[in-house]
Amino acid sequence: WLPQVKGGVRKKSGLAHRKSLNDSLEGEVKAFLLDEGQLHTYDDLTKVNPVTPTTVLKCLQARYRAKVFYTHAGCTLVALNPFQPVPDLYSLDVMKEYHCAPQPQESKPHIFIVAEEAYRNVQGQVEPVNQSLVVSGESGAGKTWTSRCLMKYYATVAASSSLMKSQDTVERIEKRVLDSNPIMEAFGNACTLRNSNSSRFGKYIQLQLNRSQLLVGASVQTYLLEKTRVAGQPANERNFHIFYQMMTGGSDEQRREWKMSHDQRFAWLPNAEKTLEEDCFDETVEAMVHLGINAEKQGHIFRILAGLLQLGNVTFCSAMDESQPCDLEEKSKDFMHRCASLLCVPVEELQTCLRVRTLRAGKQSALFKPCSLADCSVRRDCLAKVVYAQLFEWLVTFINDSICADNSTWCNFIGLLDVYGFECFQFNNLEQLCINYANEKLQQHFVAHYLKAQQEEYVSEGLEWSFVKYQDNQGCLDLIEGIPIGVFSLLNEECLLNRASDAKQFRVRLEKELSDNGSMSWDKFSKQPHFTVAHYAGKVSYQIEGMMEKNKDPVPPELIHLLQKSENPLLHQLFADRDPVGQGTRGLRQVVTVVSKFKNSLENLMKILHSTTPHYTRCIKPNTDCRPLTFKKEEVIMQLEACGIVETIHISAAGFPIRRAVRRWHRAAIVLQGSWRKWRVSRSPAGFSLGSIKLHYQRSPLLYADLHPDHKRDGVTGLNQILLERLYRLICILPLQ
Repeated sequence: WLPQVKGGVRKKSGLAHRKSLNDSLEGEVKAFLLDEGQLHTYDDLTKVNPVTPTTVLKCLQARYRAKVFYTHAGCTLVALNPFQPVPDLYSLDVMKEYHCAPQPQESKPHIFIVAEEAYRNVQGQVEPVNQSLVVSGESGAGKTWTSRCLMKYYATVAASSSLMKSQDTVERIEKRVLDSNPIMEAFGNACTLRNSNSSRFGKYIQLQLNRSQLLVGASVQTYLLEKTRVAGQPANERNFHIFYQMMTGGSDEQRREWKMSHDQRFAWLPNAEKTLEEDCFDETVEAMVHLGINAEKQGHIFRILAGLLQLGNVTFCSAMDESQPCDLEEKSKDFMHRCASLLCVPVEELQTCLRVRTLRAGKQSALFKPCSLADCSVRRDCLAKVVYAQLFEWLVTFINDSICADNSTWCNFIGLLDVYGFECFQFNNLEQLCINYANEKLQQHFVAHYLKAQQEEYVSEGLEWSFVKYQDNQGCLDLIEGIPIGVFSLLNEECLLNRASDAKQFRVRLEKELSDNGSMSWDKFSKQPHFTVAHYAGKVSYQIEGMMEKNKDPVPPELIHLLQKSENPLLHQLFADRDPVGQGTRGLRQVVTVVSKFKNSLENLMKILHSTTPHYTRCIKPNTDCRPLTFKKEEVIMQLEACGIVETIHISAAGFPIRRAVRRWHRAAIVLQGSWRKWRVSRSPAGFSLGSIKLHYQRSPLLYADLHPDHKRDGVTGLNQILLERLYRLICILPLQ
């Protein structure tokens, strides 16, 4: 694709002229929108004139109605979720078409253009540069599907060039890389109010390429699994897909092994009657087989999961004698026995761990204290969460061992980032705060890399440029991650104090320490302790109740000891090396909180992104109800404004489309089709780095201006747009003889 060239945003003198421009803008918008029949033809929004939220929105709406779901927007690709299958849009023939195209950018906008551009960037460099494809958007906008398509594309095109003798090996690698997806989605995705296949964790997949740019392996890094979902699901949402897959896909023999009768109902499986296409048990099992998880290991995994479901049906009641542990509800005794049998632990010890707390004071002998009714439920939930989280980590490690190539066999990678989208629910807690913080970091990366850096580069080049304003979210990030005072640091301090958490007291401290930050506010009439953060995508109110406990994430040592005794080989392996005493024990080592671990892992991810060449895809959710081909203008415009799409288009349309460093051109010649005239390339006067090139030809000032507009040279004004576009399309780069 070819952006419009306007030679930068030229500063105009005189208030009268600026007023005239403002007065005419409304008329230009109306004139542009008159030709509604042509709006769907704008495959690149930088060609829209004038560029306003209204014109951009109308073009996207027209293209969506025409069932065209991808549109270029400067350096980004906008992807509208159709919420229905689109035949042949991602077929092997379409992949081949984009992969074999001489100039993929001139083809219709597609996610495969982004994929191919990144792939050719690795191929085309003298010293290959790692690439990252950043897929962002709200929950339900289509990020997971987009990432899946990207993986399929690379597994296909990077393997298609392989030698016949290694074809079997490549196919095994391709199959394993792709089979990691259904397993990760089964154990890490769930149906939420906004999305039937919502990622409840973040992942960064590195596709490893050898020196011939062939796929030789991959690795997966994950971030913040929402393990609380195992033991508690928000209203009208579901647990992780894998549990429902077992319910609908398990054979009679398997269900007997899992002690799961057909008529049994589980407290932790709400909305089990809702059938989704993600409830495909056979696909998950097949993927496990391809990755090397044999039938024996599968049996261990599914018995653990079945045991957690039985555990969720266990309920307690107060004992007649308050000095005694809580009793089990009569109907829960059978569930407790089933759970202990499936987890392969002694049932008596399991009951004791859930109902009795062990206290230790220095070298004194252990003291036993009955847990309150509420604490018994907390311990039950804690057991389920820690087991599921460890099982998920084990799966990720196993997948990496299966698909990761030896360091000596690969030299570059293409990274695919798929993280949870921005979330705002009726009740938001620590999980949403971390998720939205991650989205803030990614938005800052986009702003710093493109909206800010490119404009600063123009100014440093000595070119006149009127800055295009954009939303900078640094204030919000300072609020959350600020040192020494920020929401995260205050949360961590609160968790280190040896006292019970007090939501109201913490809210008072937040207001005292952070009231001067404009990104934070409070509803003084709310009865529940909370704070509101003005994120780049909108305001979100976070409930403080329970936030400190979630951040501490304590696991009673008794539970770890119990799991280490399990006769289930896999469950025993998950906890064999875990130190039960070190979990928050005072005086032994500092508590590592949830936000600290998440912040550190996110900082490592950002370092990787900053070291690669990024490619952005903005997934847009046309409506909140996930209805096919339904375009709600109010909802779409909020997403466009939040992620800075209009500002991106402004900068791209007004910027310089041809940007080649001198070191990249000094070994090349430019050949115009039809004339075959060659020009030698020489360095221009020092002081420019945007591709300072002078072509020794009679019209060199004009061509020079096209390649690098310099207001000090002749021929800059009145550039012929049509000539430039034609020239750009006919240019080819050939090595000098």
